[in-house]
Amino acid sequence: MGLLSISSGSAQISYLDDDPDIRHTIDRTVSLNPVQGYHTAIKYSDRMGLLQLYQSIGDTGRTELEIEDWKHIINNIPERFLWDSLGRDSELEEISGGFWKNLYKDSYFLSKVMTDDFMLSINPIIHFALGNDEGAGLVFQNTRGIKIRGVIDKKVYFYTSLYENQRKYLNYIEREIQRINALPGQGFFKPYQSRIINSIYGHDYLNGQAYVGWKVTPSIDMQFGHGRHFIGDGIRSLLLSDYANNYFYLKISTQVWKFHYQNIFAELSATSSLDNIGDQLLPKKYMAAHFLDYQINSKLSIGIFESVVYGRAGGLELQYLNPIILYRSVERMLDSPDNVFLGLNAKWIPRAGWQVYGQVMIDELRVSEVFNGSGWWGNKIAYQLGLKYFNVMDVDHLDLQIEHNTARPYTYTHRNTDESQVPVGSYTNFNQSLAHPYGANFRETILRIRYQPRPRWWTELRLQKAYYGADDGFTNVGYDILRSYEGRDQEYGNRTGQGIRQDINLLHFVISYRIAPNFNLDLRYLLRSQKSANEALIPGLDTNYWGIGFRLNVAREDLDF
Repeated sequence: MGLLSISSGSAQISYLDDDPDIRHTIDRTVSLNPVQGYHTAIKYSDRMGLLQLYQSIGDTGRTELEIEDWKHIINNIPERFLWDSLGRDSELEEISGGFWKNLYKDSYFLSKVMTDDFMLSINPIIHFALGNDEGAGLVFQNTRGIKIRGVIDKKVYFYTSLYENQRKYLNYIEREIQRINALPGQGFFKPYQSRIINSIYGHDYLNGQAYVGWKVTPSIDMQFGHGRHFIGDGIRSLLLSDYANNYFYLKISTQVWKFHYQNIFAELSATSSLDNIGDQLLPKKYMAAHFLDYQINSKLSIGIFESVVYGRAGGLELQYLNPIILYRSVERMLDSPDNVFLGLNAKWIPRAGWQVYGQVMIDELRVSEVFNGSGWWGNKIAYQLGLKYFNVMDVDHLDLQIEHNTARPYTYTHRNTDESQVPVGSYTNFNQSLAHPYGANFRETILRIRYQPRPRWWTELRLQKAYYGADDGFTNVGYDILRSYEGRDQEYGNRTGQGIRQDINLLHFVISYRIAPNFNLDLRYLLRSQKSANEALIPGLDTNYWGIGFRLNVAREDLDF
């Protein structure tokens, strides 16, 4: 079914929390029912756009599972008054419950206030998981927090969440923590040791996200806060992913005709807190990024991405605040040492239920060196190619996805440009990659199979095969994007995977059951092997994990790399 246009309407509400299961439902819907106006490459989805998407598709010909999937999404949107702006009453009634007279009157929210011009919802956050890793022993997660969301006058919206965590990771993630001096996706942390059981230890950290947004015009939305962003249609993003720690940003989203244009201006951390000696501010760097997605028709979208990462002793470079200029032209006008990235994102639905997608990221490129096969170090590019197939062999909710990612050596890296001897132009925040978890100098193929036999049950199997070339501690072969490329090992003869080759094979199987609204039970099994070409310098590592977890109002996190 086609749709002429999905516009943002006169009202605005906050964005949907990132959840791989909800993201999958949206992706399924758009692929099985191609629509004009919904841009899936820009995450995360705004809730008004989801209401409009649901309205445009309707229930005709949809299965019971699809209807139940969308009921779960819509019931998580407390701003029911916005149905009026769509010209019809709510079709999904609130599920009434309640105890202690005032709590959980709506079973999706601990507490909710609703008037004609104001909405406030409050939910607790709980994530408790426990399991065993044969390589690391007891693995656990203990997360508690709160989530607050609201809308004022149907134009200003706000969101905040705060998580307190104690956690021990799987052994291969613990190794990565030691390498980069940071927790994937997190900021400041400290050691944790149980006061009762000595064998329980790990990391203690706090995580907070918050933003306020407002409707400038019916087509322009601005958002100001701390958080992360994701651009692309794949499991990974080579343009901008949500792997790194939260950062301070200003985002401008403009949707007109067939275009969705997004600007992000961000303040990043050049190092992690563990690399910062003494009681001093973390050294700062900055990013400006814009992405223009053009939906040619309901089945074909092409997006152009550009970003610049830089450091300035005096703070922001004001010329990069121009929202519609090419950053490369600014860089040339300034004669600056800044690092500019160019990218392309594309998605094509050749027929209902099928989706082909891909990305190309160019850090630096010399065309003459590409075709002569010299292996010049400066051809720093990354690319992605993927395929999605929904309802495989006409089996409802049996979905398959296969994706390949490659990044050449030294991609996303930069040179030292300030006195701190930190490559501030590297594509990182808090020592974590802003793109792929491996950084650079890798190849990876992922197969994901997802099956949902019943509305509350779903399973997912992920198989990954990858390799990358690691440094030996002395030479720089282009894997560690925190290192300056000025220390590169050679000018020519570079190839993907050079260095000490690490071969990764991973199997991750998850069974999830929704016990109650936003309350999930997860059973996991993960098997991973890492074989090293030089066991003396980088020992191989095997992971064999099983575990169980409960989640309330928090998305499932899959740190598969």
